[in-house]
Amino acid sequence: MKSIKKKNLPTKICLTCNKPFTWLKKWEKVWGEVKYCSDKCRMNKSKKYAS
Repeated sequence: MKSIKKKNLPTKICLTCNKPFTWLKKWEKVWGEVKYCSDKCRMNKSKKYAS
């Protein structure tokens, strides 16, 4: 994979906290399935944080 500048990495909005998060190397093969920015948000997916 070619090196990509940090500012050009894909981003998504977390379904729990509604904050943007950026692609990480560990998500390379599952990026299409990633919905939450962290384990904390994934565990609290039924609770919506007030931003």
